[in-house]
Order: sequence, then structure tokens, then C-alpha cells
Amino acid sequence: MGRQHSDVSSSRSWQPNPALDMPLFRQIEAYIRQKITTGEWSAGTRLPSQRTLAASMGVNRSTLVTALDNLTAAGMIEGRHGGGTYVCGSGWHSMAHAAMPNWIEAAEEGWYYPNLPEIQQINQAEFRPGIIRLGTGELAPELMPNEAFNEILQNMSSRMRTLNYIEPQGSLELREALSVHLQSSGIQTSPDSILIVSGSLQALHLISVGLLPRGSAVLLEKPSYLYSIHAFQSAGLKLSGIAMDEEGLQPGLLERAIQSVKMEKSEQSSESFPLLYTIPSFHNPTGSVMSYKRRQELMSLARRSGISILEDAAYQELWLDHAPPPSLKATDQEGRVLYMGTLSKAVSPGLRLGWLVGPVPVIRRLADIKMQTDYGTSSLAQDAAALWFADGHHTSHMERLRPELRKRRDFILELLHRYFHDIAEYTTPEGGFYIWLRFTAEPLSTRRLFHACLEKDVLIHPGYLYDRLDASHIRLSYAYASQDEMERGLIVLAQAARRLLTSST
Repeated sequence: MGRQHSDVSSSRSWQPNPALDMPLFRQIEAYIRQKITTGEWSAGTRLPSQRTLAASMGVNRSTLVTALDNLTAAGMIEGRHGGGTYVCGSGWHSMAHAAMPNWIEAAEEGWYYPNLPEIQQINQAEFRPGIIRLGTGELAPELMPNEAFNEILQNMSSRMRTLNYIEPQGSLELREALSVHLQSSGIQTSPDSILIVSGSLQALHLISVGLLPRGSAVLLEKPSYLYSIHAFQSAGLKLSGIAMDEEGLQPGLLERAIQSVKMEKSEQSSESFPLLYTIPSFHNPTGSVMSYKRRQELMSLARRSGISILEDAAYQELWLDHAPPPSLKATDQEGRVLYMGTLSKAVSPGLRLGWLVGPVPVIRRLADIKMQTDYGTSSLAQDAAALWFADGHHTSHMERLRPELRKRRDFILELLHRYFHDIAEYTTPEGGFYIWLRFTAEPLSTRRLFHACLEKDVLIHPGYLYDRLDASHIRLSYAYASQDEMERGLIVLAQAARRLLTSST
């Protein structure tokens, strides 16, 4: 893991009060001093640039510089060769606090990988006032079922609900409701084969530490959402990307990758086989759908080779034109497929609720690990989700949601044709949230494009978040931004792209 500086966030910053008798520079000095002496900003913490800090505090730069000069003279901050201002790790402050722990170093030594810098910027910028979120994989607030959940919460208030811990696999009432719900997708499973998790990310984490030995291979599509997080890499697992075509994973390439992993394992005298992670329906980030024929080929290959499959069905129900082919789990006759579902995409990310379907030994193993980490997903969220399914809210919500998403998809396609017809290409998604846009004019740095748009309060997701070698794609979403925001944001994006193309030429 590369060493990184811990930076002070400039979002939602404190500002000095002009109405006070104390001069503004003294207020700034006292504020930063307090952050340092309480240990909130530990030795080695990097402060934002003077321009950024002055803007966030609402003062002119000379006022800020006066405060920083005083703090430098006091030995609390220092400028370093190569640029940047940091909290001192030496001088009177450290002498007076000789036993203070070095939290910066400790944070860098942890085994869990940090997010990519752009992911960290996206996570912070999404909550910036006025930002236009063109890449967000989340429903807009107005598309969420607020009225239905108000009704559910009212029903919950009139019923006796448990506030205690519940059993390791999750609420039996919810698992029974999910067992019935999954039958509509052709998946036959009992409540004993279902584990309730706090969103898909927790399921990925549990699998990475509970089922796969360190050094194991995880095969996956390339590009893939899994490259944008570090659940598997942090557990010491190796990701091996397989190229896709218009029908999904290419079986020939997948088979060669499986054989390669098997040969490597045989040399190590290991009997474990690789796990394949796939998003067959409305893939993230490309939006593609694996064909029925390709799904059959994939299951046949899995049986011949002995591999297991983790199917991520986060977008399975978000079809817009017609339903996708049956899930891999629906055709699984051997317990080979682990099936991961969630309410985060189609209903509400704030519920933090998902589920994993698999063989009972797997579910019990992961439930035991889950109990060691959080002692169970919120019982209130599980009660609400059980009513959501049992009272028929899910079906009616999906019937209302699909036309709204279809309208948004068609609108963004019109805008893309208008503003990008000569510099980019894309396909029409049949469901999900995403458009995988490729710039055909070269050279164009999507990294520079990301930062240029962010400076204009437009947030996009560059393709290299999902494939480190990708230099020409960006992921766009039509699920979050309003129509007005879509148009304003895409105009900014088109202008920035054309400026970069002109300057590079």
C-alpha cells in the first residue's frame, strides 16, 4: 500500500465571526491551534492550500497568511520542501507532548487499502452544495418510496417490534418474505439459506475474509465495479479481469483464466478453486446484459471446471424495456452460485440492507463472522423491509419506478446525441442506471477531464476507476440528477472535453 498524507477536509468548514471583537486572523489562529492541541489534527496532517482555506473560511488570503505565519512562528505548523503546509512533528509542541501517538503513521500502517484518490474526492464532493452528480449510482430522492415508508413506519409504531438483538442470519420474518419474493425470479430458496447483511459491501467483505484463503484468485469482468473498492484486495485476494463482448464475459478467455489459476494452485499444492464475481444484468459500469446463451455457457463452464460464482444482482429488477434473462442462481442445480441482492439500488441506500443466498454451511459460516463484526443488521431496518415485501410495496414501487427511469434514460440519450455526437459513442442501456460513454476523439485525458468538471461543480466517474488501464470511458448515470441538472452538467462536460481536445491538438 502506498503511503499517503492525511489531509484536512475543506468541506463544510468553520468560518470566523466578523461580529466578534477579536480580529479575524486571531480567530483563525485560535481555531487551528485548538484543532492541533486537542489532537484532532495530528502531526503530519496536511492543511489545504492557502487559496482553498481562505475561500472556505470566507476571508481574504492576507488575513489567513497572517494567522498561518503566527502559527509557524509558534512551531505548530511548517511549510515543507515541495510544497504544502503541515502540522509540525517537531519543535516545542512535540516536546511538550512527547508521548503523543503518531496517528498519521498508524493510519498508513493499517492493512485495509485506502480508496483511490478520485473515489475519496467523489465521496466528499457528492455532499457539496450545488454539485451536479452525473455519475452517482443512486436513485434521486424524488424517486424513492417515501410515502410507502411513512406508511410502514406508522404500521411499525402500532405493532410490537423487537429492539433486541436478533438471530445471526437475520430476522426470520424478513428471510421468509425474501424467500417468497425470490420465487418470482425463479430462485427457490428457504429462509435457512438466506443471510441478511448491511448492504452488498458487507456481503463482499464477509466472503473475502470467510470463504477465500489469502492469495486466492477472484475472476471478474473487466471493467468492473469491484475494481473501484478494495474489499477483496485488502483481504489478500488477486483480481483477474476477463474481457467482455456484447453478450457478456467471453467464455474462451474465462476458460483460459481458470486453467491458468488451476496450474498456479497445483504448483502451490492448494485445492481451492477461483471464485467468479459477475454482474450479469445491467452491469456496473457498462450497463450491459449477459445474453441467455452466454449465461448457459457460463454455467456449463462452471460445472466442468469446478469454479464457484458470486452473482451480484443489485440491478436485476431495474429493467426498462424488457426483463433480463433468468439469473444464474435460478438455473443453479448444484449450489454453485452465491446470489447477492440489495435494496440500495431499487429502493433506498439509506436502509443499508441486502441479502446473500447460498448453501447453508456458507450462510452459517458468514453469519458467525458477521456476529463478530456488528452483531447483526439493524432490527428496525429489517422489520421495515419485512413489511415492505409482505405488504406488496415492492411490486407497486417497481411499477412506478421503471417508467420514471425510462423517461430519464431517454432524456439523457437526447442530450448525448445533441452535445457529444461527434466526439463520443455509447449504447442504449436496457435497464440499470448507467451509460458507458467512450470518447472517440483522441488524445483526451479522462483524469484531467474529471478534475476540470469538478472545478465546475460537475461530478463524473472516469473509467479508470473500474479498469486501471482504461483511458477513454466515463460512467454516466441518469438515476440521480434532475433533467435540468443533466443538461447543465452535460454542457459543462462537453465544453471541458472539447477544450482538452483542442489543447492537446
